[in-house]
Amino acid sequence: MNKLVVLLFAFTCIFACKTPEARKPETVKTGSSIEESVIRNKKLYETEEKAIQAYIKTQDTKQFTASEFGFWIAKDSVVTGNETSKLAEFSDVVNFDFNLKALNGQTIYTASELKNRNYAMDQEELFTGLREGLKLMKAGETYTFIFPSQKAYGYYGDENKIGRNTPLISQVTVNSITKK
Repeated sequence: MNKLVVLLFAFTCIFACKTPEARKPETVKTGSSIEESVIRNKKLYETEEKAIQAYIKTQDTKQFTASEFGFWIAKDSVVTGNETSKLAEFSDVVNFDFNLKALNGQTIYTASELKNRNYAMDQEELFTGLREGLKLMKAGETYTFIFPSQKAYGYYGDENKIGRNTPLISQVTVNSITKK
């Protein structure tokens, strides 16, 4: 009887000490919200593109061209004799004035509200479109930019006067560029 109990105890110990098995992951479908976001953003882009093209058609005095950065640009004034001046580079300080308008022409911020600014190129916060637009300008030039919402304040707006997904028009004048 003792041998039977010992044998039963030995079998129990041997079979109870098996190696742990890895658990298989649950199959979860992901990416549906990402796909919905992509579809929503494509529709938003198409809507903004149509609105911007309609605005450009109403502008008789300005010739807008699409930039490689994803916004539209028109030269308002270029200072003659400025051909030798250079574009701003990393860490140069750009002194500029600008305003912001909606596509319907309503002024959101005037140049006096935004005040004259000094901006250290690529070292300070500035919305994407304006930061890239300043790289295209020389001292004394005035350009008008049309920024789609993703190049302006995007989904959140500025949490003040600019609403979410709002394309913007901005007239920018570069007063000076101080090289570093």
